[in-house]
Amino acid sequence: MSKGIVLLAAGGTGGHVFPAEALAFKLKERGYSVHLVTDSRAERFAGKFPAEEIHVVPSATIGSKNPVAVARSLWTLWSGMRAAKKLIQRLKPVIVVGFGGYPTVPPLLAATRLGIASMLHEQNAVMGRANKALAPRVKAIAGGFLQESGDVFSDKTVATGNPVRPAILAAAEQPYHPSHPGEPFNLVVFGGSQGAQYFSKAMPTAISLLDDELRARLRVTQQVRPEDMEMVRGCVAQLQMGADIAPFFNDMAERLAKAHLVICRSGASTVSEISVIGRPAVLVPYPHALDHDQAANAAALAATGGAKVIVQSELSPERIASILSHVMNDPEKLSHMAAAAKLAGKPDAANLLADMVEAIAAGKTVSEFKRTRA
Repeated sequence: MSKGIVLLAAGGTGGHVFPAEALAFKLKERGYSVHLVTDSRAERFAGKFPAEEIHVVPSATIGSKNPVAVARSLWTLWSGMRAAKKLIQRLKPVIVVGFGGYPTVPPLLAATRLGIASMLHEQNAVMGRANKALAPRVKAIAGGFLQESGDVFSDKTVATGNPVRPAILAAAEQPYHPSHPGEPFNLVVFGGSQGAQYFSKAMPTAISLLDDELRARLRVTQQVRPEDMEMVRGCVAQLQMGADIAPFFNDMAERLAKAHLVICRSGASTVSEISVIGRPAVLVPYPHALDHDQAANAAALAATGGAKVIVQSELSPERIASILSHVMNDPEKLSHMAAAAKLAGKPDAANLLADMVEAIAAGKTVSEFKRTRA
């Protein structure tokens, strides 16, 4: 018999859905039923999501200064809140947990108005706009990189870390095996839904600048936007090199486990997954992130020695080629970075977050929960 329903709400990007998925698995193991509220973008991520049902409610971003657009967005959010209220009244969840993104606003507002226990999980070192708007209303906040002191919401914040999917935990069991000169070198490159375009142009040029011997060693996995696929495939064919190019990889965890180096953006889930698996990385914060959260996320891992952070404006194809030339012939350095990254990982984040969800659902305060951890 189910202990009750937990309603998770997440925006439709991997950065929001993946931590929610990790928590969902833990809650299912503990005897809860899980439902997910999201938007239509999450469909490609939702295939493995262990939810009894996935619900879509109206939501909108208030990003325009146009009065008509603002009014339209507010009406959509109001409609979404009404739909979420009906959903919550039907499901009667023991708690509603939001993972960021505007699709979380209607269900969390509805939950707080109905007096249902509610909390947030913030993946990034800088709180996102939707979570910031909801933070005053919820009972608790779990943080991937947030601190438990020095912030306006510190009294109800617990630094849980970012939960990672079971596939990542399985990949973390594989030790890092360095690539020595003359051996294949697995390079994984990805940029997320918004940030992949730069890599589509820069990486083929960088690889073309490598010596033939180094280029022959490379085995590249690169996430590429659908509109860039033809261009990148043409470059790969011209370079006559081994490469897997796709808009999305269902087996990315396994590819990360086999990677000798990762070049990527620094979204919270990405940084957390690289840390848990323990792989050396070159992090390139997405320069157009609204709150510069990626730069803060990257700094957290760089501080341990597990990653090198380079801003996009300073990362020319020539510099990428130089980095590859050096590290491909310095397996000891990459091994040290891999070990440092793993030390920064929080593989038990999903368990800790599940503990927190159960505590808040049972009516405990954050202070009481923290005392049980001490």
